Amino acid sequence: MRVIAGKARRINLKAPNGMDTRPTTDRIKETLFNMINTMLYDATFLDLFSGSGAIGIEALSRGAKKAYFVENDKNALACIKDNLNSTRLLDNAIVLNADVFTAINRLNENESFDIIFMDPPYNMDLEKKVLELLANKNFVNEETLIIIEASLETTFDYLEEIGYYIEREKQYKTNKHVFVRRDI
Repeated sequence: MRVIAGKARRINLKAPNGMDTRPTTDRIKETLFNMINTMLYDATFLDLFSGSGAIGIEALSRGAKKAYFVENDKNALACIKDNLNSTRLLDNAIVLNADVFTAINRLNENESFDIIFMDPPYNMDLEKKVLELLANKNFVNEETLIIIEASLETTFDYLEEIGYYIEREKQYKTNKHVFVRRDI
């Protein structure tokens, strides 16, 4: 696992030990960032369920001005900090040691996020709970792009009733990225 492009290009990243995280493969990460690359310059990025921090680090490497990393596993947190140090991107990062729901409620309502990425544990309906919570936050507006990494089986048929719409979906062999925005 490595940083694919930008100022930290080719730097190898650590992944937490064990099976609690499943890092996004380099190929899928490259596809994702090719799709959003034009949105990254000077963006504020929120990486929920951060794991190794690879997604937020890739965003910083490609020009995001700030990235928030939300993770509550101490091994993953140590990994995120090591990866931020080795890429020299720590100055533009805010690492929050909390579960996603607590962190979302602690975030400054005056901040606005351009891109929110979440990669929750699969098939536990956590993405729905997070989207319901985000729907009432001022830091998410109609311009905010929310990207959800989910299993192929995950359905998003509830989005309209909680105030979102699917802008795009990209399927891979075992998972998918769903791009949603608030319908304001």
